[in-house]
Amino acid sequence: MTTATLAPARAEDSRIGPAGHLRHVGALTRRNLMRIKADPESMFDAVLMPIIFTVLFVYVFGGAIAGGQDAYKQYMIPGLLGQTGITLAMAVGTGLNSDFQTGVMDRFRTLPIGRSSVLLSKIAAETCRALLSFTILIVFALILGFELNGGFLELLAAIGLSLLFGMSIVWISMLLGMALRSAQAVQGVAMLVLMPMQFGSSIFAPTDTMPGWLQAFTKVNPLSALADACRALMNGQGAVAHPVLIVLAWSIGITAVFAPLAVARFRKRT
Repeated sequence: MTTATLAPARAEDSRIGPAGHLRHVGALTRRNLMRIKADPESMFDAVLMPIIFTVLFVYVFGGAIAGGQDAYKQYMIPGLLGQTGITLAMAVGTGLNSDFQTGVMDRFRTLPIGRSSVLLSKIAAETCRALLSFTILIVFALILGFELNGGFLELLAAIGLSLLFGMSIVWISMLLGMALRSAQAVQGVAMLVLMPMQFGSSIFAPTDTMPGWLQAFTKVNPLSALADACRALMNGQGAVAHPVLIVLAWSIGITAVFAPLAVARFRKRT
């Protein structure tokens, strides 16, 4: 497609108002959700991952780490909210890369739609997936005997905090999806990022038994702050304000840096 052909679409894109962008985001979000309906296997990670992680960690490591499964449920399950959110978020880049490889974006670039609407619709659809996964995690945890001592409003706050941080990670995921050449490369890089963040944090085990150099990493790892915040909110004990502020700062900072980069990369490729 020539530059002359793209010029009218780019000019019209600059004239789209907020209402037009909202319509485009809504239409594209519906398209993304309809694709999930047509391909239900794509929801396996959102549906099964919370159940599998809960069973494996509670009943395999609970006795060794916390001295019993009941105590470990109260420690680990709140941290799983954040772990689930970023794991789902990093998968968005793989799907975006596939859209470029299969020609879906060739269709989008011919339409008079806001370029950022395509990316925002990805975030909207991923928000729905994350909320479903969080719901499954909480319900399954309650069935296993998790005690929600913090109350319902605190639970909603923990979910909202996990969702906010997860959606900030989506911008990094989408940037990787557009910068790397294949979906396999995106998935590989995502794993290299996720594994140290997840296990080098306070999600699965207290950090006071870790070596000094690893403790230094866990202190600056935002997933530790997210796990501590969710744990304090859902268990109704522990400091809340400090880890919440740290998560909010990380979420805003990541979005402020990577959202413009992702939008600029998308405009360049389309």
